[in-house]
Amino acid sequence: MKTVYFDNAATTPLRKEVVERMTQVLSNTFGNPSSTHSFGRSAKTLVEASRKSVAKCLNAQASEIIFTSSATEATNWILRGAVKDLGVKRIVTSKIEHHATLHTALHLEAEFGIQVEYVAVLEDGSLDLKHLETLLESEISTIVSLLHVNNETGEILDINRVGALCREQNVLFHCDTVQSVGKVELDLQNIPVDFIVGTAHKFHGPKGVGFAFIRKNNFIQPLIYGGEQEKGVRAGTEAVHQIVGLATALELSYANLGEERSYITGLKETFIQELKRVFPEVKILGKDTLYTVLNVVLPFDTAKTSMLLFTLDIKGVAVSRGSACQSGSIKPSHVLAAFLTEEDQQKPNLRISFSHFNTKEEVEYVIDVLKQLQ
Repeated sequence: MKTVYFDNAATTPLRKEVVERMTQVLSNTFGNPSSTHSFGRSAKTLVEASRKSVAKCLNAQASEIIFTSSATEATNWILRGAVKDLGVKRIVTSKIEHHATLHTALHLEAEFGIQVEYVAVLEDGSLDLKHLETLLESEISTIVSLLHVNNETGEILDINRVGALCREQNVLFHCDTVQSVGKVELDLQNIPVDFIVGTAHKFHGPKGVGFAFIRKNNFIQPLIYGGEQEKGVRAGTEAVHQIVGLATALELSYANLGEERSYITGLKETFIQELKRVFPEVKILGKDTLYTVLNVVLPFDTAKTSMLLFTLDIKGVAVSRGSACQSGSIKPSHVLAAFLTEEDQQKPNLRISFSHFNTKEEVEYVIDVLKQLQ
């Protein structure tokens, strides 16, 4: 059976070069980076070289990059540290954020009594930045926490504008860049952001490793206590092969960015054209979306919603959907529920997310499968 993978916003296949590099490290550099003998020093050298590589890709300083197990850990650490160590009394976020942000904010609200406020979401799925501007007029010590690219719709936040608003009001800015790292240029010396987070498996690296960018002078205490690894702020023996895999994947993503962005953009445009040709009433979600993500509401009978992903999977097509089936009832995703009408929330919707490994033939196959399911 033919299989097609269009769920790259969930995770990406590893590049061959990344697997090879990680295998070399696993085979040859097994020392503990904290050990002072030659085996440890060799491992430590790889960790620090990887840190410098990530920093170079993002135009940051190596001292501002801290390796973590995931972007979720990094977001938890940053938001908790902002409240505990930087005097933050309010988190401004939105209802369409990743749960790593939303759930952390609610826990901090319950634990520390801070305020949590939400930027309004417009009908097209973008954020109301005029409302954000109004929220920032408060004198309460605040951190803004927003996605650069929404993981469900692909909607792109104007990170420079938001950062400038935050700087004007002396507000901290944490940006979840999980979907944009490795896919768009990020010049952290010129983007007014205090914290970003990323994870390797979104840009063709391994799972289980991510990073936090913490701009200098924003010192926060550890989330995990123990040894003095990661400059004393993230205890635990470093997973050297994972860290090297992350750095290698990021280097390759930026080295090939121009060519791969152009190629993937073409695939997405072809997919949209074919969808509109076959299903003229299809609704494309988002106002300004990343070239790797496409979210659509299909003009199918609502009865098909609950079984759509299952049926596609049987045909070998891996995609995802904003709504999930739980206990026999269809519930919309929290992202889509924030801006779609009740009617559209009941219809089948799909998130199709692309990588350079996909082909035009795969696009045509998925369109044919959808035609059969109509």
